Amino acid sequence: MIIGNIGWKDYELLNSGDRNKIERFGNRILIRTDPRAIWSLGNKELLPSKEEGDWIIEYDLEKTKMVFELQETKFGHVGVFPEQADNWRWIYEKLKVESGKWKVLNLFGYTGGATMAAALAGAEVTHVDASKPAINWAAENARNSQIPGDKIRWIHDDAVKFVNREIKRGAKYDGIIMDPPRFGRGASGEVWKLEDDLGKLVWNCKKLLSPTPVLFLINAYTADLSSIALGNLLTDVMGAGVESGELVLKESGRERFLPAGIFARWSS
Repeated sequence: MIIGNIGWKDYELLNSGDRNKIERFGNRILIRTDPRAIWSLGNKELLPSKEEGDWIIEYDLEKTKMVFELQETKFGHVGVFPEQADNWRWIYEKLKVESGKWKVLNLFGYTGGATMAAALAGAEVTHVDASKPAINWAAENARNSQIPGDKIRWIHDDAVKFVNREIKRGAKYDGIIMDPPRFGRGASGEVWKLEDDLGKLVWNCKKLLSPTPVLFLINAYTADLSSIALGNLLTDVMGAGVESGELVLKESGRERFLPAGIFARWSS
């Protein structure tokens, strides 16, 4: 199964190849390195734009909008992963059935795409990230998306330590979302290695699930694991109902896909 950048008006993958991708975010065109684009770029006429001022894009989620404020970072990120669009829609559709009832935990929440999708569906979201700048960025996106302040709890903490404390506190959530890095450090310097630590974290997260959970979503951006591995792990934890596959970016005007990550997701 592959999912990706469906429903975008403010984003396009214009071209890819020669270990690069050419993208449009709103009215700006960027050329960014992507080691997975090992084929030929072909048309090289598109050039990056040098627009000034605020850089805002929107994603339509049914009758509401998710708003992202973008900026270029030293890591090559701009503040949004467009390939997550199908996951945002999936989160929104699973949670909106009984608006306002569900509690969702989003670990490694970054700039808040999944958090906003859940909150716009009516859920109460706990957003956890070890990076204070990322939390501030996500909170600004939520404000720009007109999400009420009491819908999201912002937690600057190491995800593993937070989960362990929540287990001791007896906290329960109806949905869990996580987008862990391959390698990282927590708020106090804790070391995270995906291949060593993901399994234990997912099993611990099961202890936080309510008796009637709604969803569990895992994303990963690493070549060290396949979507089959993520699917097997989540099936071990949650049983039947898991689907897994690749996150991709589809080029505009052609049937060519750029691999962008992997996912596994479960719903009741």
